[in-house]
Amino acid sequence: MPKVNFEKLMFESPRVLWHILFWLIYTSFFALVYGSFEEDYWLQFQHVWLDAIVQIPAVYLVLYVLMPKLLFKGKYGQFFMWLLLVILVFSAFAWFDYVLIQKGLLWPDDDYKPVLWNVGKIFKTTSKVYPVIALAIVGKWFKYWYREQKTNQLLAEEKLQAELNFLKAQVHPHFLFNTLNNLYALTLKSSKEAPEVVLKLSELLNYMLYECSADTVSLEKEVRLVEDYIDLEKIRYGERLNVSLNLYNEISGVKIAPLMILPFVENAFKHGVSEELDDSWVSIDLSNKDGNLTLKVENSKSTQESEEDIFDYKKGIGLKNVKRRLEILYPEQYQLDIHESAESFLVVLKLKLTD
Repeated sequence: MPKVNFEKLMFESPRVLWHILFWLIYTSFFALVYGSFEEDYWLQFQHVWLDAIVQIPAVYLVLYVLMPKLLFKGKYGQFFMWLLLVILVFSAFAWFDYVLIQKGLLWPDDDYKPVLWNVGKIFKTTSKVYPVIALAIVGKWFKYWYREQKTNQLLAEEKLQAELNFLKAQVHPHFLFNTLNNLYALTLKSSKEAPEVVLKLSELLNYMLYECSADTVSLEKEVRLVEDYIDLEKIRYGERLNVSLNLYNEISGVKIAPLMILPFVENAFKHGVSEELDDSWVSIDLSNKDGNLTLKVENSKSTQESEEDIFDYKKGIGLKNVKRRLEILYPEQYQLDIHESAESFLVVLKLKLTD
């Protein structure tokens, strides 16, 4: 059985069809109720249809003039004053309709002779006008509220997506700048490693330009990206760099937001390796257990590092950006801690991955 899209049915169907349906249901309901008293349904159908001659313009005056110009603009006092005036004026029209048309057409043999201008009867006739106006206001307000909610939700999603794209793009220039500098240094020395750097860089660019546009990527690809990055950094720093990458448990089939791991590794090299002239090290541990991902990135602390460098490590744009991405993509599903010792910095990310 095909699934019915009630949202599309309610809000994208031709408006005139819904309005016709509303008036058919409204008039038929009261005609059947009143007609059941004396078993004279045809008379009551004529009666409610003649009442509708007055009710219809009153309803649409409120829906398409008062509500858009006053209620939806927050002018509540003016709206209710005009609404009261509309109800009173059209109640008078409804009474005149009864005296001049309905009385002679539907009850010609009735001896009752109503007076045209009767204030008491006019106030009593408001019961024919305000219920249908109130019902129409509720329906219109719900439609307005629903569309406002959908619009606000769409704007929020677009804003978040734009922010994500901006944060993700900030990873690229920093990384490419460093890699191109490395490549430039190798070409100056006519190093045999330059072609390997070009190949690795090509693979990284292919991943960043074409794979990262998806909402999620396989964890295996993210790990491969980190491995290529480490290879490039090894070429840059040579023997003075010791890097270990340890994977625990199965990572195949696991999905994660793209470029979520690399910023932590980049940060470790930027603030641990690049500032150290002697031997330095970076340790990366990644484990996955029942959809709970744990990433530990630890790097040696530079002996040359100043208080400003330490602050930059903890509060720098790299970690700040990835933390913001985590807040957007994995709200209340992650824990990020930074630990500092005398010899090292340790970043621990615990992330609950949803299917």
